[in-house]
Amino acid sequence: MKIGLVSPYAWDVPGGVQAHIRDLASHYIMQGHQVSVLAPATDESAIVENFVISAGRPVAIPYNGAVARVLFGPVASSRVRQWIAGGDFDVLHLHEPAIPSLSLLACSIAEGPLVGTFHAAAPRQKATFAIAPFLEPVIEKLRARIAVSDIARETLRIHLDTDAVVIPNGISATFYETAEPNPAWKKDFTIGFIGRFSEPRKGFDVLLEALARIAQAIPNSRLLVAGPGEVVEAIEGVDPPLRSRITFLGRVDDDAKASLLKSINVYVAPNTGGESFGIILAEAMASGVPIVASDIPAFKQLLEDGKYGLLFENENTSDLAEKIIHLLQDEALAKSYSEAGVEYAKRFDWSQVGEEVMNVYLHARAEDEKVTLLSEARPWSRLFTRGNKE
Repeated sequence: MKIGLVSPYAWDVPGGVQAHIRDLASHYIMQGHQVSVLAPATDESAIVENFVISAGRPVAIPYNGAVARVLFGPVASSRVRQWIAGGDFDVLHLHEPAIPSLSLLACSIAEGPLVGTFHAAAPRQKATFAIAPFLEPVIEKLRARIAVSDIARETLRIHLDTDAVVIPNGISATFYETAEPNPAWKKDFTIGFIGRFSEPRKGFDVLLEALARIAQAIPNSRLLVAGPGEVVEAIEGVDPPLRSRITFLGRVDDDAKASLLKSINVYVAPNTGGESFGIILAEAMASGVPIVASDIPAFKQLLEDGKYGLLFENENTSDLAEKIIHLLQDEALAKSYSEAGVEYAKRFDWSQVGEEVMNVYLHARAEDEKVTLLSEARPWSRLFTRGNKE
């Protein structure tokens, strides 16, 4: 099958949606399918995958408590048209097609077997009210809709009054389960955090505030941090004696991330909101590391109300410290979470998730047709292609 995947976000900027698309594409290529991914890129030279085509440089916009780097407008529309025209796709899979992005452009100017995946979990926003009349006829063109969680599904219902089948984000469970720890990182009572620590909704400040209490209870505890961000800015409010307990590793690749998860005693996800799934939690479970996570809806659902990880009250630093201390000191509890998590994480392996997504593709292609461009612009389509003279 010839599959076209569209990423709304910059390919060379770390993010769960990009990782999901990359791994889904790799999974299908390994199965013998032909896959092409269209994505924005801030630096085209940073794209290492030969199945990825850059549509140009994105712009940064605030979205869902973060900064999204997306590409939109007449030039982007022209590039989307060229990619679709040359792709001869059997199915076009658009990620986050309800935000101004390449995915929305592709949805507006193509027809045929179109599939959309919705990742976001966000309250109604004024911007959504403004463009909802234009979004609805675009989204109606999708033959099938996927939401990565019940939280994302509910967001879709609230925003656009439509439904979707729930298929979670995928991971390579075996890759994380069989990774080797890094001897330089593997020490007793090590806490791990992975993410954009400068982004407030990731909750890194909450973890830092809890660190003082953890250090009092466990004097040789330490914190390993991986991900992009401004280190000096992040620790300026931390007492100097505590700073020596924190090691920043910067941005890490998948191999280093898997090794880090194998090297720590507890993984902490202190996110304060805006999450729809929590792919890092699935990866941590596959690695066998016990988890402490905030009780935001997405994490609470993924961990099944604490069955697969300890939950703490969102933004409550005292409760977070207490839960981390408890898990670090109770070896039997940590082992039980570790063993349960490894088994549960198999549900998110690409061998299962990829098959579920493929079934959606086959459903969308029930009439066995190709993806094509609209023969002429419809009234609502002009909003997204204005100025394009092709």
